[in-house]
Amino acid sequence: MILEIKDDRQMRALTGIPGEKFDVLESAFAETYHKEQQRVYEEGLATGKRQRKPGGGRKGLLPSMRDKLLFLLYYLKVYPTFDVMGVQFGISRSKACENVHKLMPILYETLVHMDVLPYREFSSVEEFIIACQGIEKLLIDVTERLHRRPQNDNQQSEMYSGKKRNILSKTRLSLP
Repeated sequence: MILEIKDDRQMRALTGIPGEKFDVLESAFAETYHKEQQRVYEEGLATGKRQRKPGGGRKGLLPSMRDKLLFLLYYLKVYPTFDVMGVQFGISRSKACENVHKLMPILYETLVHMDVLPYREFSSVEEFIIACQGIEKLLIDVTERLHRRPQNDNQQSEMYSGKKRNILSKTRLSLP
C-alpha cells in the first residue's frame, strides 16, 4: 500500500470515513468482491471461454482488499486524475482507470447489500413523497435552463428567475 495512514484523522481526510467504519466496509467489500469473481469465473465456464480460477494468475499492485478499497475511496473523496492516482499507488494510469471501473460496481453492490445508500431514483411522485415522510424541510438543488420568453405577461412573471436578459426556468416541486 502506497498511502500510509497513521491515524483516524488521516483516514477521514483521505477516504471520508473513520477507521472503524472502514473495517466494516472492508469485510463486506471483500465478500462482494469474491462473489463477483466467482460469478465471472462461472460465466466464463458456461460460455466456453478459458478462465483462470479466482485468485489465479499474477497478483496486481493492489493485492489486498484494504488496498483496493482504500484506492477506490481515495479516488471518490479526492477525485484526482488517473495520472495522479497512478503515482500515488505505484501503478500506471491505464491500470488506475481499469481498477476504478472494475471496483466501482462492486462498491455500489456492497453499499446496496449493507442498505446504506440513499434513494437515488423514484418511479413516481408518490414513491418520492413516501420516502420524504417525516422531513420538515427539503432542499433540492436544480439546474436553470434557458427557454423562450413567453408573450403572456402572467407567464413571463411566473417564469422570471430574477436574472437580467436570460429567461431561465427551474424545476419546481411542491409537496403536500
